[in-house]
Amino acid sequence: MPQRVFKNVAALAAAAGEELGVSDWFGLDQGRIDGFAGVTKDDFWLHTDPERAARESPHGKTLVHGMLTLSLMAHLARRIWRLDTMASGVNYGYDKVRFIAPVHPGDRVRLRRTLLAVEHTEHGCKLRFKDVMEIEGRDKPACIAENISIYQAA
Repeated sequence: MPQRVFKNVAALAAAAGEELGVSDWFGLDQGRIDGFAGVTKDDFWLHTDPERAARESPHGKTLVHGMLTLSLMAHLARRIWRLDTMASGVNYGYDKVRFIAPVHPGDRVRLRRTLLAVEHTEHGCKLRFKDVMEIEGRDKPACIAENISIYQAA
């Protein structure tokens, strides 16, 4: 899907309530899971030991960390939309984070992003998004969250 481009904050604000788009599919493999475990020190066997997970997990295989799924939202969102007049953007936080369905090695996910609100503040523009991380071929999403970001115009 082509990236949606907004020329200025007013054009972005006019899109409040609209779905901004859907990212391309993004594959997750055991190597990426292990890399995330190494960086975060979250090396729980359910994520990092395929043999043990096959024996002991009710899923029969390892799981992608929920936090890895959540952290990919920023990467995928940058492929969905952009603001031409943005000088900087920072993550302010997340509300209503829920991990709905497990993601396994070999699954592909994509982000569906909706702009909920635009609020002008002394620090820039506070944007609120509804993010849904979908899993290819599955009815339930991996994760749903409301992202809050602050953008400053150039």
